[in-house]
Amino acid sequence: MSLSSFPNPLRNPSVAIVGATGAVGGELIRCLEDRAFPLSRLRLLASQRSAGRALSFRGAPAPVETLDADSFRGIDLALFAADTATARTYAPHATAAGAVVIDNSSAFRMDLDCPLVVPEVNLETLSGHRGVIANPNCVAILACVAVAPLQRRFGLRRLQLSTYQAASGAGAPAMDELAQATEAYLAGRSYAPRVLRHPYAFNLFSHDAEVDPQSGYNGEELKVMAETRRILGSFNLPIGVTCVRVPVLRAHAIALSLELDAPVPPAAIREALAEAPGVCVVDDREANHFPMPVEAQGQGEVLVGRIRRDLGDPSGRSVALFLAGDQLLKGAALNAVQIAERLLVA
Repeated sequence: MSLSSFPNPLRNPSVAIVGATGAVGGELIRCLEDRAFPLSRLRLLASQRSAGRALSFRGAPAPVETLDADSFRGIDLALFAADTATARTYAPHATAAGAVVIDNSSAFRMDLDCPLVVPEVNLETLSGHRGVIANPNCVAILACVAVAPLQRRFGLRRLQLSTYQAASGAGAPAMDELAQATEAYLAGRSYAPRVLRHPYAFNLFSHDAEVDPQSGYNGEELKVMAETRRILGSFNLPIGVTCVRVPVLRAHAIALSLELDAPVPPAAIREALAEAPGVCVVDDREANHFPMPVEAQGQGEVLVGRIRRDLGDPSGRSVALFLAGDQLLKGAALNAVQIAERLLVA
């Protein structure tokens, strides 16, 4: 599909970032700068308590303005990095002003009128947007970048995931809490959690999204399952997931087991992943070197390794993988900017 086939193509757009002072907002600013995104103007928007601050963009100060209903006059592209309530309230104002919205919250992800896009996986769905495009859940993005090329080549019958999610997934306050709790722990001082429910330093715990009393799955797990099915275009795909918060600042890791249509040698899996866009294979058995958050953070590719048969499946159809990807970049800001890039006129 050519770039110019998308509705309302953009050329040198004026861009607004909603939630510019948060963790994802800061990464959006850096991504636009690092990738030389051809914008004509950048407007930074946040809550009233952040207004008046000055951030930096392309070597110049960029003032933060208070978000309100009139903030989108003259804006062509609005990148939302705020919570669901903010997105539901202000995205309609942005589209009414003529802007295309790329939203990082969960507000529109299951709205079938809003494409849920991972550019390496389902770019073709972008052509159906009606002014709002949803950026998927970070776990779903990272998993689908690795799973989709295997699904296309070998078929996919079932998917099982266990996640190891960094503090960045809960925002800058959780990252600060991890740093402060670790410092207190090492100094022998007590530290009462303020952002998350449980002690974070040298600890891990189930993702603290609300647990559904009937299924026993929490909200994060249910989102990952629903969004992964939608991104992969397989609404009946059996998926199981367990989401765990681990004491890592940024970059999530995921252990996956994929049941394919037929047995596939690990070498063929490795070859398919090596050719896949957005994937970097890190699979050195001799050196016991596999994907790690410390190597995934700060770069946009999803690191994939531990490629092997899943011996828990006697049919031989299942393969096991381990991946790590930067939650703030490919899991959020970078994916949004890559979507924006595809809206530009060629």
